[in-house]
Amino acid sequence: MKNNYDIGTKVIMKKGHPCGENKWEIIRTGVDIKIKCLGCGRVVMLPRIDFNKKIKRIMED
Repeated sequence: MKNNYDIGTKVIMKKGHPCGENKWEIIRTGVDIKIKCLGCGRVVMLPRIDFNKKIKRIMED
């Protein structure tokens, strides 16, 4: 899996959000990655190392 993510990339995480959705959109990159839930709109910031462990796959648009 590639480790270079762009803003606007949609990803599927291994564990779902409490709202029931497991699809997220990347809204900020750097040492930390900020992602937004596509179900409820909640924003979460994760360290890149944790993000790389928790990502399942990148969605194809």
